[in-house]
Amino acid sequence: MDKLFPTFHLPGVLSFLTVRPLDILDILLVAYIIYRILHLMKGTRAVQIMFGLLALVAIAIVAQLYQLPGTSWVISSLKTVWVVAFVILFQPEIRNALTQLGRNRFLGIFLKGEVHAIQVVVKGCESLLERGYGAIIVLGKNDGLKNYTATGVELNARLTEQLLVSLFIPESPLHDGAVIIQGETLLAAGCTLPLPKDSQFSGDYGMRHRAAVGLSEETDAVAIVISEGKRSISIARYGRLIEVKNMQDLRDKLNRALHTKADKKEIEKDIISTDQKNKEE
Repeated sequence: MDKLFPTFHLPGVLSFLTVRPLDILDILLVAYIIYRILHLMKGTRAVQIMFGLLALVAIAIVAQLYQLPGTSWVISSLKTVWVVAFVILFQPEIRNALTQLGRNRFLGIFLKGEVHAIQVVVKGCESLLERGYGAIIVLGKNDGLKNYTATGVELNARLTEQLLVSLFIPESPLHDGAVIIQGETLLAAGCTLPLPKDSQFSGDYGMRHRAAVGLSEETDAVAIVISEGKRSISIARYGRLIEVKNMQDLRDKLNRALHTKADKKEIEKDIISTDQKNKEE
């Protein structure tokens, strides 16, 4: 092993340290894991929990420095159950992390859940458009959407065209909010989404369009908006709206958005064509 990965000395004042290529790989992997954990925790209550745990660690250090036996005893007692407490406190984040790992393009190459979900969503959008129902449908990617599903009614139901259409019937109590989908699971309905940071966002758009743009500014999720007035479908990505031409165009854009990295030139082309169409109207 040493012959395959020879050690070398660091330059300059750190020349007394020897490093192997595997050590560098190890550091990069640890840094990536920490980055992914912080990325998953961003925008969730787990951040406050983490600060609370750090506060306990700080109290433990202070108790040892100033020899506070009572406080030290309480902190040391917590050490026996910290693993179980950690799993319970961060259960949603751990589950989300494992789910995202399973959806990785390399590890989950044979998983067809998202492909099926796109087919169902496209058929559902076609049915909604024919009926003249307005809708906002969110397809989650890597960023956690727990903060937004918490504002609606949790369903955790298997995604079907019939269920998707029924949620946006005008008589339905959940038709005004957004539906959030992750994989083949319809997580929640009637959800409230954030408004765009730009308060001057075009007045030609309704509340659904503005909410979709607001969500796309804060997460990597893809939001589909069906306009009951214009009888059109738009996709919100990266804080911009892109109007789709037909169902095949919708399917192609969703496949690109969920399964591949964004082609910036293609997105800019779609945005320009959409802006030109809006000006003409």
